[in-house]
Amino acid sequence: MTRISLTDRFWQLAVGRSLLPGLLVSLLAIAGCSGSRLGDTLGRSLEPDPQLAENEQTTDSPDEPADRAQPESPATDETAAAERNSASGNSAAERNRQARAEAEAAAGSNAATAGDYKDLSKAPEEIQPYLKDLISLDLLKVSPTAPDPTPTALGTQPAPLPSPDEFRPNQAISRREYARWLMATNNRLYADQRSRKVRPGIASSQPVFQDVPASDPDFGAIQGLAEAGIIPSPLTGSSTALTFRPNAPLTRKDLVLWKVPLDTRQPLPQATPAAVQEAWGFQDAAKIEPRALQAILADYQNGDFANIRRAFGYTTLFQPDKAATRAEAAAILWRFGNSTEGITAEEVRNPAAKSQADETDSSTGSSPNSSAGARQND
Repeated sequence: MTRISLTDRFWQLAVGRSLLPGLLVSLLAIAGCSGSRLGDTLGRSLEPDPQLAENEQTTDSPDEPADRAQPESPATDETAAAERNSASGNSAAERNRQARAEAEAAAGSNAATAGDYKDLSKAPEEIQPYLKDLISLDLLKVSPTAPDPTPTALGTQPAPLPSPDEFRPNQAISRREYARWLMATNNRLYADQRSRKVRPGIASSQPVFQDVPASDPDFGAIQGLAEAGIIPSPLTGSSTALTFRPNAPLTRKDLVLWKVPLDTRQPLPQATPAAVQEAWGFQDAAKIEPRALQAILADYQNGDFANIRRAFGYTTLFQPDKAATRAEAAAILWRFGNSTEGITAEEVRNPAAKSQADETDSSTGSSPNSSAGARQND
């Protein structure tokens, strides 16, 4: 009889009774025993690939570079959205002010000079020489203006910024523009007389007017004139001048009121509508505000050098609330001083001519202002 080994019999029973799965588990258990050849072989085959392990450690290292791209956090998007919503919550007035300030600052260096304008001939003929003198001195700078939400009594608004070769002399001048011209012209004509110059406002000062912050491009001129008491403001005791309305058209009454104190350099005289009507013959003297009446009466005392005569010629109506034009403002600014002494833009532009005129005046015994008066009355 054939002898069957115990091992062969074991395999037959295992296969016959479907013990193969259990057998495999047993083999694995045996292979895992320490010192077993089969266990060592299986252990080596199951060890991880060193290269793969190294790559995995490099990828998951906590010391990865700080500039490695990271997915954007949802919180960042929410923060940005919140900031945008906050910005959109600013008032419309603030946004308009910022836009205007940026536009004016951007165009400030593009102001035209004397030879660039092609429309000066549209100004009244007798005013054209004043315009040319002042523009030659680069004193009438034009910059963008935005419409003011509060119109004048006539409902007029400053026109948009002209092209570089247009001065638009018959356009209504804005309050900010006249303040800028007034400060610049006074300080240029009196460049060698420091006591007569008006100092610009400084950014660290508390703004006098609510609508002219330190960031406004014309803050220096407007603030400086207010602090000097030249224009009505809370500093002068005016309870109605809390705002300046820089882009509103300048009225005739303010055209004269702001300028005359720089001519007389002394307190304005008391005045009544009757006194102004008697002096100037203005039929509408009763419509003029008290402070403007004082300036108009003081201007009359300048005789032929009166600002009103240069700007408006002969008239029996002052029309205090009518918008003043750029040409009229130039005529007002062409000369500073009273009836006995003064200085003109022509004299500053051509000092040699002034010296010659002074010599002629001294030899004939005439007034030092006779030459200027002749030019004014041409």
